[in-house]
Amino acid sequence: MQTVKMVITGPFSAGKTEFISSVSEIDVVTTERKISSDAERVKEETTVAMDFGRITVDDDLVLYLFGTPGQRRFDFMWEILSEGMLGFIVLVDSVRPETFREAKHILEVFRGYATTPYVVAANKQDMPDAWSPDDLRIALKIEREIKVLGCVALDKESVKNVLLELLYSILERMQVEEEG
Repeated sequence: MQTVKMVITGPFSAGKTEFISSVSEIDVVTTERKISSDAERVKEETTVAMDFGRITVDDDLVLYLFGTPGQRRFDFMWEILSEGMLGFIVLVDSVRPETFREAKHILEVFRGYATTPYVVAANKQDMPDAWSPDDLRIALKIEREIKVLGCVALDKESVKNVLLELLYSILERMQVEEEG
């Protein structure tokens, strides 16, 4: 049995918990807590340590999904959660351009932790004001070879597509390392 650890990261309220919840075959382990300040009333709760979900791809492969907190005051968890990851997803709320700078920062931090494959997921593509993946690529200055994928975190098939794209990149990297 092969296990693959993937980390789902991104700014506060980008949809990380929903992303994991929509595909996990187990009840997602969450560390959500009520937000005490009125500063960011985008949502009522925030992840303070991590979210954890699991997907069995087939008899030989299981994905472990670890969601990071999005608020900087909990960013000490990022490095802990990145240990042993084989790839990561930066989830971006594509209707909130004010979070794009934070998304870029998080992307750079995670690239510094490990040289693993990653993809960028443009969440909330079902919303009328959503930036397209191509526009998001330009705004975040993402290199051409990195996949920027449209996504709806509440839609299981959409989430599976993002996870599969990352998984293909991970397996490709593993194959190259075995041959090299």
